[in-house]
Amino acid sequence: MKAAHTSESAEPISEQTIWDLPTRAVHWLLVLCFAGAWLTAESERTKLLHLSLGYCAGALVVWRLVWGVMGSRYALFTEFVASPAAAWRYLRSYLPGARDEPAPRYVGHNPAGAWAVIGLLVLMAASVATGWWAYQEGSPDLAGSLHEAVTHALLFLVGLHVVAVLITSVLQRENLVRAMWTGKKKALPTQGIASTHRLLAIALSAAIVCFACALYTGAIASLTG
Repeated sequence: MKAAHTSESAEPISEQTIWDLPTRAVHWLLVLCFAGAWLTAESERTKLLHLSLGYCAGALVVWRLVWGVMGSRYALFTEFVASPAAAWRYLRSYLPGARDEPAPRYVGHNPAGAWAVIGLLVLMAASVATGWWAYQEGSPDLAGSLHEAVTHALLFLVGLHVVAVLITSVLQRENLVRAMWTGKKKALPTQGIASTHRLLAIALSAAIVCFACALYTGAIASLTG
């Protein structure tokens, strides 16, 4: 099943909960981890913080993969990942003169956004893996070069994702940034999710904070060297 898009219906469209709290928590924690790791990458003084944030990002990616199989409706990969052809058709619909009516509005991720999510997760995982390699004693210069290249590619995709979100928000008159913060979007009552999984999100956030503290204080020394 792919992420549903809205259509004409006798049911009233109103604000419904679409994004559960674990999904939103992972999204914003990844934003914080990546931004923090990027800002602390160049100084030897902040090396430990850089590593701690990077490994936390890796842990969040692992959790997102698990939640993509076991989570609520719109968090599931089977719900939103479409074919590359579908993503291309969606992108092409935004080109001037390519369509007579607006592109369909998706309640969850649109086909192009779905592939952006996959790309971001893959590059984030690759950045963490190459970073771990680069910081191992005796690692070749290639490891550091790969880490830098992957991280720059990730930064580029993050920028592209932000621009696409802003453009889609304007064209479809819907604040997608706010939606990822509140979890709510305009949808049919039958399209909302039943539970936000609040306790799971709190537990996840607490676990990540504890993991970061353990790394930073040296309680887990094997990863940071």
